[in-house]
Amino acid sequence: MLKEGIFLGKRYEILSRIGSGGMADVYKGKDHKLNRYVAIKVLKSDYRTDEVFIQKFLSEAQAAAGLMHPNVVNVYDVGQDRGLYYMVMELVEGITLKEYIEKKGKLTAKETISISIQMATGIQAAHNQHIIHRDIKPQNIIISKEGKVKVTDFGIARATTATKTISGNIMGSVHYTSPEQARGAVVDEKSDIYSAGVTMYEMITGHVPFDGDSTVTVALKHLQEEIISPAKEVPDIPYSLECIIMKCTQKIPEHRYLNCHDLILDLKRSLVNPDGDFVNMFSRSSGTDTTIVMPTEEMARIQERDYDEDDDYDDYDDDYDYDSENYDSEEDEQGGRKKNDVDPNMKKIMKILMIVAAAVIAIGVIFMVGKAAGLFKIKPSSAQTQTENKVSVPNLVGMTEEEAKAALSKKNLGYYVSGREASDKYDKGIIIRQETAAKKKVAKNSQINVVVSTGKKQKTVSVPDVVGQDEASAQKALEAVGLVVANSEAQYSDTVAEGKVISTSPSARAEVEEGAKVTMVVSLGVEKATVPTLTGLAAADADAALAAAGLAGGNVTEEYSDEYEAGIVMNQGTEPDKKVTKGTAVDYVVSKGPEVEMVNVPSLTNMTEDAALQALEDAGLAGNVTYQSSSVTPGYVISQSAAPGSQLEKGTTVDIVVSEAQDSSQDGSGNGDGTGEGTGEP
Repeated sequence: MLKEGIFLGKRYEILSRIGSGGMADVYKGKDHKLNRYVAIKVLKSDYRTDEVFIQKFLSEAQAAAGLMHPNVVNVYDVGQDRGLYYMVMELVEGITLKEYIEKKGKLTAKETISISIQMATGIQAAHNQHIIHRDIKPQNIIISKEGKVKVTDFGIARATTATKTISGNIMGSVHYTSPEQARGAVVDEKSDIYSAGVTMYEMITGHVPFDGDSTVTVALKHLQEEIISPAKEVPDIPYSLECIIMKCTQKIPEHRYLNCHDLILDLKRSLVNPDGDFVNMFSRSSGTDTTIVMPTEEMARIQERDYDEDDDYDDYDDDYDYDSENYDSEEDEQGGRKKNDVDPNMKKIMKILMIVAAAVIAIGVIFMVGKAAGLFKIKPSSAQTQTENKVSVPNLVGMTEEEAKAALSKKNLGYYVSGREASDKYDKGIIIRQETAAKKKVAKNSQINVVVSTGKKQKTVSVPDVVGQDEASAQKALEAVGLVVANSEAQYSDTVAEGKVISTSPSARAEVEEGAKVTMVVSLGVEKATVPTLTGLAAADADAALAAAGLAGGNVTEEYSDEYEAGIVMNQGTEPDKKVTKGTAVDYVVSKGPEVEMVNVPSLTNMTEDAALQALEDAGLAGNVTYQSSSVTPGYVISQSAAPGSQLEKGTTVDIVVSEAQDSSQDGSGNGDGTGEGTGEP
């Protein structure tokens, strides 16, 4: 199964799986070149090693790609990428006819005819391009939401039946397969018509005509048993539709519709004349279960001859009655004719009867003499008929599959591969043995099972270590030792670069048989993360948002801003919503608020009050003066609140303390200067 997001052909993106069959998985995808949604059918790994199958798959898909029709699921492209073989088709939103039948139980006659006309029109479009579908069944008929009927799976069905065996997947459609297809004989357009007839039968009755415990049982029923008329279960089915279905499902291809054009005409006539007797059916001879192959011209002659003989007999009776009436009338008119009188007309009649009696006696005598002489063959007894219906099984051992098919076809026997085995004696594709012994008498149309050689037993090889190599180189290395890259998966990796191989299955150095399938896991690189929007967040919130996205905080710087408050992220180094590798560091800038001017605080000590205030004003600062008694000369600055040389925002107020004269009452010596020294003299 492919993962979502993988690209095929560097163009088609896998979105989701929408279905799976025996041979392929179907995905919804997107064509990025034409910007449209498509259905992508990818061949399963079981079929990727069969070169004949792959070649037929590609060639028939390419042929179907040229088939553009409203009643066909159109094929746009076919290709191969990393060992995957795929087909790109029209995406039809709807359900299959099989699902529709199961939902409704069975369909009305009008629905059946309407769907059948569209189905047959799609098949006819393919036949016009010399494409035989070979797998017509309700599962391959899609009804869109708009009610359009489309036939799908052109190409792959042809490729399957073109291989040398009837695969299990083809036998999975055995309920709809034609007798000649079940027998392994050559099939043509009439085989698709048989399958369409079975599909119509299922629409009108709700089930298939033949079922059984195994595919072989069902196939034999298609070969040997007549389909019971759908009118047995659906009494109100229009007579014309019953005849159409029965004609489509005749055992002998020549007794069916020879082409879809004739079938479509009868279906359209059935819509306007449901109970009309216009379907030209082949008759069956009485007393036998075998369908008689009879040309149309011969059939017409026999019908005409039988009709003329009946008319002669009826005319003879009418003449006789008419003459009798004349006789009675004449007797009445004459009034005296005796009953023993012989009328001339009666003489004529008696003469004819005598001639006829003589002829019958003569024929009887001739028959008895001829029988005694052995001139006439007696119808064989039931035992003799059974013996004649048996054939001798040819010796198939040593033949190729095509030769065995041809030999069995000549004997009216079916061909089925029940197994494939390695053989040192027989080359690949040669019959090793047959389950029914050669020369054994079996009934016609019996299935003969054979075992086919796969060639000599494969040698083992060691899986090379391709981890770290690019995908193309790794594939070459694996194929060089005889291995097959069956699938290539993609996943993210923190340690392996994009496009390089992460691992293989089986793993490196494992011993496997030559030709074994290997799956590679290729790196998509480090998983991408989306950068969140950080602007407007607090710094702490920005780090949390990055961590939640799988990213890391990078270099954090600060800048002044008149727009953002201090502590708020004002911009980021990586744009929001950008895809980056997980773990990437994202830089961002935090606001410091509006920008302010800083000034140096001047030294104010030993300055007068006025000088200090002026110095502060010159520096862009303000001053606040308080006074304090001090030994310092009054009027001079004692201290300041901001240290000289420090920086303050412009306009800041600096407190200063100015000295004032001491109080003399506080001086114990009586000196007014408060120095205790007076004038300094002794």
